[in-house]
Amino acid sequence: MPRHSRVTRRLGLKTALGAAVALPLSGTALSHSSASAADRRGQLEVMSFNLRYASTTEPNSWTVRRPVTRELLRRERLHVIGTQEGLYQQVRDIATDLGGAYDWIGTGRAGGSRDEFMAVFYDTRRLAPVEYDHFWLSDTPGVIGSNTWGGGSVRMVTWVRFRDLRDGRREFYLLNTHLDNASQHARARAAALIAERITRLDRSLPLVVTGDFNVPARGNPVHDTMLGAGLVDTWETAAGRSRLYGTFHGYRPLVPDGDRIDWILTSPGVRTHRASVNTFSVNGQFPSDHLPVQASLTLA
Repeated sequence: MPRHSRVTRRLGLKTALGAAVALPLSGTALSHSSASAADRRGQLEVMSFNLRYASTTEPNSWTVRRPVTRELLRRERLHVIGTQEGLYQQVRDIATDLGGAYDWIGTGRAGGSRDEFMAVFYDTRRLAPVEYDHFWLSDTPGVIGSNTWGGGSVRMVTWVRFRDLRDGRREFYLLNTHLDNASQHARARAAALIAERITRLDRSLPLVVTGDFNVPARGNPVHDTMLGAGLVDTWETAAGRSRLYGTFHGYRPLVPDGDRIDWILTSPGVRTHRASVNTFSVNGQFPSDHLPVQASLTLA
C-alpha cells in the first residue's frame, strides 16, 4: 500500500511507497514586469532536458555547467520541464536557480535521493499538481529500483496530473522518462509498458510525454510503439520548427539534421505551435551533453 510522505499530505498528492521527493524551493524568482507573449496566448511552454549528471570531471563539470543551465532556464521562462539524469544535489541546485516561483516532483531511480532523477519542474504560477506517481521500467513496475530486462541501468517514469491555472483550470498529464542506453530489448519493453500505462489514465485529458528515448525518432520501433499508443510527435505536428540538430552532441560540434533522440510527444488534440532544439551556450560551453527540446502547446 502507498505510504504518504509529509509533502504528499501537504499537497494532497499520491506517491509510490513514500519514495517521492518534492521539496519547497528557495532562491530568488526571476522577475517579470509583465506576462510573456506565450502566457497571453495561453500557450504552455514545455521542455525535455537531459541534464547530464553532475560530475567534477573537467572541462564540463557541473560547477562549470550550472551557471549556463541557470541562464538557459531563466531565459526560456518555461512552465514545465521534464528532466533526466539529474542527481539529488544537482536537482536542488536547479530548483534554487529557478527561484521561488518553481517547485519540483521526483525521486531517485534507486529510491529516495539515490541515483538519477526524472525530476519534473513546474511554474507554480501556471500549474498546480493534482496527483503524481512513479513506476519502474521492468516486469515489476511497482518495485523501486527494479531492472529485469537486462538494461544497463535502472529506468523509470515520473508522471504528474497538473491543473493549468490559466487555461480554464484544464487538467493534463505529464509523463517523463529516460529509456536505457545499452539495450534495445529493454527500450522496446519499456515503450510497451509506458504505452500500456497510458491506457490506465483518464484519456479525456490531454497528455504530454517528455523524455530521452536513446533512439532516433522515425528510425526505431520504440518511436512506432509510442505513436501506436495514440501519441503524436510534436516535432512532426508543429506549425513551426527551429533548425534540427542531433540532440546528443557529447560536447562535440553540433550535427545539423542529426538524430533526434529527445522527444516531446502529446495526445493528438494538443496543438503544437512551435517545436525547437535549443542550442544555447555561453562562450562555447553547453549546459549539458544533450540539447534540450521544446514545444509551445495549446491543450485541447
